Amino acid sequence: MPTALILGAGSDIAVAIARHFAGEKYDIQLAARKVDSLYPLQQDLQIRNQVKVESFAFDATDFDSHAAFYAGLPVKPDITICVFGYLGEQEKAQANWSEAARIIHTNYTGAVSILNIVAEDYAAKGAGTIVGISSVAGERGRQSNYIYGSAKAGFTAYLSGLRNRLFHKGVHVLSVQPGFVYTRMTEHLKLPALLTAQPQQVAKDVYKATVKKKNTLYTKWCWKYIMLIIKSIPEGIFKKLKL
Repeated sequence: MPTALILGAGSDIAVAIARHFAGEKYDIQLAARKVDSLYPLQQDLQIRNQVKVESFAFDATDFDSHAAFYAGLPVKPDITICVFGYLGEQEKAQANWSEAARIIHTNYTGAVSILNIVAEDYAAKGAGTIVGISSVAGERGRQSNYIYGSAKAGFTAYLSGLRNRLFHKGVHVLSVQPGFVYTRMTEHLKLPALLTAQPQQVAKDVYKATVKKKNTLYTKWCWKYIMLIIKSIPEGIFKKLKL
């Protein structure tokens, strides 16, 4: 069976992705900071899908531990899905560097650190798939979340460059750009129902995109066109908007 490594496996989107890939008969490697919290999901996936599921401790911001973490995996995954992220508080981050640093390091630096290691392994083998869950927030800076958005913009650019490099090595890289998603991270926000996806829909879209070897994925699909409109607004007008 193929194996999927899910980095940041405690999030709602990650759980949905784990369930979907296990349903497609992938062995699953769950990785998160609070490894004990993963055991109920591990047992459920094993019983429900009759696949092998293991849990591992992984801290996205403990960069020095990443090489040992990946080297210690008993089986190297066929697909690595980077799901971890931190929305944070924009106003707090403006005045408090520790909050800004947490947003930047969780959403960008930590992802680059671990995926560089995975990319080297896949490039050497000439096979593998890397999936990065970025965000439409990275496509244009808005006053309400520009520190988070800038970190996601960096991650999107990183994935694009990684895809360009690894294509020549036979490795597939998928950039996922979710719009609004109903999760614990967004439960305090008032989200428009028509534009907001459930985690299960994101998981289904991600699986289909990996099978089809797509380069980029917007989920829901409508966000591709929403962002085209937003990016086309002249800066002289855009800077006056309250978004």
